[in-house]
Amino acid sequence: MKLNLRVAILASLALQAFLIFFAPVRKRRSNWWITTPLWSAYLVSDSVALYAFGLISKAQINGGTSDSPVDASGHLLAFWAPFLLLHLGGPFTITAFSLEDNELWGRHLLNLSIHLVSACYVFYQSLSGNKLIVPSILMFIGGSIKYIARTRALYLASFRMLRDSLLPSPDPGPNYAKIMEGCIAQEEANIQPLIAPWQSHHVGAEGEKFLDDRTVIKEAFFYFKKFKGLLVDLIFSFHDRDHSMQFFNSRTAKDAFRVIEVELNFFYDLLYTKSAIVHCPSGYIYRAISVGCIVAAFASFHVLNKHGFHEYDVQITYTLLLGAIGLEFAILGMVICSDWTIAKIGTSEKHGRSLFIGSIFIKFLLKFKSESSPFALRILSARWSKSVSQYNLIDSRLRRWPKWIDKLIDARLRKWPRWIEEPLSLIPLRELFDDLKSGWVEPYNDKLGELIFDELKQKASIANDLQSIKEMCAARGKWALEHTKTGEDCEMLLPFICDVDYDDSLLLWHIATELCYNTDTDESTNDHRETSKILSDYMLYLMIKQPGMMSALAGIGQIRFQDTCAETDRFFDDKLSDNDHICLRKSPFCSYRSEAC
Repeated sequence: MKLNLRVAILASLALQAFLIFFAPVRKRRSNWWITTPLWSAYLVSDSVALYAFGLISKAQINGGTSDSPVDASGHLLAFWAPFLLLHLGGPFTITAFSLEDNELWGRHLLNLSIHLVSACYVFYQSLSGNKLIVPSILMFIGGSIKYIARTRALYLASFRMLRDSLLPSPDPGPNYAKIMEGCIAQEEANIQPLIAPWQSHHVGAEGEKFLDDRTVIKEAFFYFKKFKGLLVDLIFSFHDRDHSMQFFNSRTAKDAFRVIEVELNFFYDLLYTKSAIVHCPSGYIYRAISVGCIVAAFASFHVLNKHGFHEYDVQITYTLLLGAIGLEFAILGMVICSDWTIAKIGTSEKHGRSLFIGSIFIKFLLKFKSESSPFALRILSARWSKSVSQYNLIDSRLRRWPKWIDKLIDARLRKWPRWIEEPLSLIPLRELFDDLKSGWVEPYNDKLGELIFDELKQKASIANDLQSIKEMCAARGKWALEHTKTGEDCEMLLPFICDVDYDDSLLLWHIATELCYNTDTDESTNDHRETSKILSDYMLYLMIKQPGMMSALAGIGQIRFQDTCAETDRFFDDKLSDNDHICLRKSPFCSYRSEAC
């Protein structure tokens, strides 16, 4: 039992370290070989800690272990129990793996109560002559604070609580009668009218041509607080919309995407990490108490007479203490170097000295996170992958597995016993292989950002009222057809664009983009040839590989995509010979320039 406990508690510490340092990677990469280990570690970490808790409780009930004295062993086990509370508190960088985990805060609250009672019971069992009572109490306080913080972070990020926290207080609106009376009186007295009380007083960086990194974070934090109600289906006022449009209309595409990049990073931290509860006065206090208790527990254990303890157990205890301290200081470094810290300092500078000190500190942090910093630091501070995931319909069908492989798999499964066949049928092998051979990424470039930003600015210029906004969002390519040089010839295509569902329209435009890309190869007459194809493949990637981002069409979109794939397979099988298939597998796009297509 003692060996199992040693392995379990060290494994729990290792899983915490893995999650702390590698959980932020999923903001920049969504590959299955990255998300699967993180998901497994996220699930297993709690199970391993609970398993170790059970071993400690069982050892206490049985009165110790066989390889060390009963009293000393029980005291040391009681000291190990708070470490498991610390581990169950979870790492700073990941509290939820998906949004659904936030809705399970009630389950975590129940587990918190049970585990606190269990830890108290283990501690109570070893009170008699316990030499480790002081470090045990200190670790119990630190571990309890961490566990409570995790449950609170899940609770605050749940849909209902987040929505309730963002609801404004009841507001009857401005008293227009008194306002007009005041304006009339000011006009009669030849006094310059003041700003109306319902207008926003936020002054953005409209006067700056290019935004520095500090201004980018400041503006992103402002719009994050202003528009985070969109996460829970709350509306925003037309004044907020107008101020946002005014700010982005005066920006370049590069600066606009920099602001949005930081803003989305704030959204991620709010939903999946402890940043929202750490970067506040109460959060700073609980962090200081937790770290102080852990350091004090280490000092208390270090000066303690360890006679009677097993040498291996002492080494494991030092490993747990040093590991906890190291991880806490690593988290402290992440907290200090985060965008939240820069934004909080930027919004709280009120007098000259704090302004000067804050500016120096922010300059240091921005230099640490800049592109001129070492490669390892840039990787840790990167907010996204700066790449665009791609999925192409034609390419996926040309690279599909030969039919004889599917037949072989099906025939082999039918020969196996039913108790083996059913579990294997649950493993999506074909989908896994399809991801390996059909998906890829393209690097993001400023040309792509400029195309998107310019199109959005053109659309926003005609969005004057609610009706025009609805028409603009429902266009689905109508704008592109009406503003081409051959607009009259494209009128016959409008019914195929406007009178179909969104997913159907997306597939039609994807195929049309692919055909135009491979037939019009003169880039001198078409500046957006490459960027249009990247956007087209990205939209299909969202529809097929990330249907949760298009929940309104996830089900029917998958069905129509499967039907389109079957029709494409039939077309290639009928029109192309065996030699063509061999050529296509080597060069997927050569068929588009042939007469067969």
